[in-house]
Amino acid sequence: QVQLVESGGGLVQPGGSLRLSCTASGIIFNIGVMGWHRQAPGKQRDMVAVIDSDGNTHNADAVKGRCTISRDNAKNTVYLQMNGLKPEDTAVYYCSAVVRTMPTIASNLWGQGTQVTVSS
Repeated sequence: QVQLVESGGGLVQPGGSLRLSCTASGIIFNIGVMGWHRQAPGKQRDMVAVIDSDGNTHNADAVKGRCTISRDNAKNTVYLQMNGLKPEDTAVYYCSAVVRTMPTIASNLWGQGTQVTVSS
């Protein structure tokens, strides 16, 4: 069974930085698109950034210029570097990945979430 495990969340002051990591573990054939999403209290879960296996990325307008998504395919890991954090970035951040355990079997998986709080 494949699992996604996030790390790197925490409390940071406005203007600060955080780097989130998410690693997939288990029997993996390959991983397609990986991404980061966030959900603030009382709001829907929104996409923050996604990256495909070739390194092509797409960021949400709310984080453009402040967040960078990257991945290490050898480590089955996706990262989110967040700079210039604002209080409105406070949310639970979830990673996602399209994981193939066999050539013809793919699943869209989610991590358990990591809390990011931006506050002075």
